[in-house]
Amino acid sequence: MNLIILIFIICFTLSLILATIAFWVPQFKPNTEKLSPYECGFDPLGSARLPFSLRFFLVAILFLLFDLEIALLLPLPWSNQLSSPTLTLAASLFIIILLTLGLIYEWMQGGLEWAE
Repeated sequence: MNLIILIFIICFTLSLILATIAFWVPQFKPNTEKLSPYECGFDPLGSARLPFSLRFFLVAILFLLFDLEIALLLPLPWSNQLSSPTLTLAASLFIIILLTLGLIYEWMQGGLEWAE
């Protein structure tokens, strides 16, 4: 019981120290970019009907796709406890190969080129 209380005290103290450091260390030099409500590079006071580049959407979708890959492969270490871990390994390899082929296809089609 004393070990649990000690761990809670250490975690609380460390969190308090880190929060204090994070509050006091940054330099408070406001400029127009820091005071802007949007950080995406668009003028928030301009027209909302301006065309939006589809490259931003492509990068966002690719990020979500490969982030999802990590979530799908997360249970892989626990598959060693199953009676047949080869099935989990095969499914994981299938996911990795499928995503690699998709990435190669996007690359060959020029979808990853930011500037033309």
